[in-house]
Amino acid sequence: MSLISSGPQRPWWRGGVIYQIYPRSFADHDGDGVGDLPGIIDRLPYIAELGVDAVWISPFFRSPMKDFGYDISDYRDVDPMFGTLADFDRLVAQAHALGLKVVIDQVLSHTSDESAWFKESRASRDNAKADWYVWADPRPDGTPPNNWLSVFGGSAWQWDARRRQYFLHNFLASQPDLNFHCEAVQQQLLDDVRFWLQRGVDGFRFDACNFHFHDPLLRDNPPALVRDTKSVQESNPYGMQRHLYDKTQPENLRFLERLRALLNEHGATSLGEVGCDTTLATMAAYTAGGNKLHMAYGFNLLTTDSSAGYIRSQVSELEQALSDGWPCWSVGNHDVMRVRSRWGGPDAPPHYNKLAMAVLLSLRGSACWYQGDELGLPEADVPYEQLRDPYGLAFWPEFKGRDGCRTPMPWAHALPDAGFSRVPGSAPWLPVPPEHAALAVDVNHDDPDSVLNFARRFLAWRKQQPALLDGEMRFLDAPEPVLAIERRSAEGGQRVLAVFNLGGEPVTVSLPEAPAGRPLAGHGFGPAQTGAREGATFHLPAWGACFQTLLD
Repeated sequence: MSLISSGPQRPWWRGGVIYQIYPRSFADHDGDGVGDLPGIIDRLPYIAELGVDAVWISPFFRSPMKDFGYDISDYRDVDPMFGTLADFDRLVAQAHALGLKVVIDQVLSHTSDESAWFKESRASRDNAKADWYVWADPRPDGTPPNNWLSVFGGSAWQWDARRRQYFLHNFLASQPDLNFHCEAVQQQLLDDVRFWLQRGVDGFRFDACNFHFHDPLLRDNPPALVRDTKSVQESNPYGMQRHLYDKTQPENLRFLERLRALLNEHGATSLGEVGCDTTLATMAAYTAGGNKLHMAYGFNLLTTDSSAGYIRSQVSELEQALSDGWPCWSVGNHDVMRVRSRWGGPDAPPHYNKLAMAVLLSLRGSACWYQGDELGLPEADVPYEQLRDPYGLAFWPEFKGRDGCRTPMPWAHALPDAGFSRVPGSAPWLPVPPEHAALAVDVNHDDPDSVLNFARRFLAWRKQQPALLDGEMRFLDAPEPVLAIERRSAEGGQRVLAVFNLGGEPVTVSLPEAPAGRPLAGHGFGPAQTGAREGATFHLPAWGACFQTLLD
């Protein structure tokens, strides 16, 4: 693979690390069992000490919470369970004082069915917002207008008796899709984005950003050429269609340009979530030209495959598709099983996450890191009777949903519910497993060899390595389970070789392509994991890593 060029200047987001906060589960300030904005404020020093560049806060807007905040009823207000607008303003000020940028979620593709917009739209076919949502007449036999499916199961169409039409919902039936072919909808959403820009946010993570437009002819989707098992689980029929017409429409490029122009007025950045049949090509298109998204990420490294060959193939395919765009990678978030369990497997120790972080932050691009993964938390086993996620309830037991990665953050192992609530009161909205309490922040903090202390060291060390922040990249040929990456900073500066053993057994590997180098120190891997180099031979322990500075 050829070396990929990077630009000479680096804004904060280019190569930056964004820490994702799922607010329901991060920190509960008022003792009601649900995390909130004041709870985040309480814990901002912890995030700043970790050494990340920004926080990404999942939705905290007013919502009936049928999809736990991703069903917004008012884009300009904070839901009372999370606090107030004044709390949000205080959060932004405190984060900025600690040197952290603030990125917030925006869910533009759909609203809650309790939105005032939808209530007006469904009232009649001739009101002022009649075309703000995607409405369609039934077929002559009363069935939905086409074969489009919902990500969360079943038809993407829901019958409405008032209008005697179907409305489109790509997710829950209580999440009707907005009609982006309506200019008034686009303008309203841009105005809502501006509202938060004026409150000082530094950027946005745009949820499901390739779902904005639909085919106005409502053509049927054809069968999938290859079944999609990256963005949905194998038991979901959604992956059986080739999604040519229900999302990822060409009109979206122009809307993203309008969105970027607004962000540029305020010096703000953007990160788009992309999930489709051609995710990597779409990520490249959505970040090309410097006039659309700043960054995009997909589900390509959020799968169960953690082999070196798979990682190389996904990253290489995106690099080949990119022109001047910029990637963002993630190995964990609020939608997938925690990385220790998903990549490492049931027997992986907490220290597996040291390897996961080092691999993620050695790839060219920016990175998102999910709350609690710096503690080495495994996926929680939430019993069926305590599940809250509608996605999991619909596909149980083949798919247990997303609650296992959304359980409350453990802060203090000896306190009730591991210190999730500052004022213990109501039981937390999801249970705190004992194995999570045993890995609480205070336990990690007191152990110099913990995953948390490794993360602090590695993030600080990486900031001193120009090649890892914004350098060119190439993969070296290596056998499984070894992943070898060369990074080179601009204009012939620093060169770094990173060699990883992705397996659970020690390996010895010869890399004839590897230039001569000497070990780098300070990254947090102990001497036993640094490995020794004999010519082009590396000795790596289980889940081990070796970083070298390459010599000219």
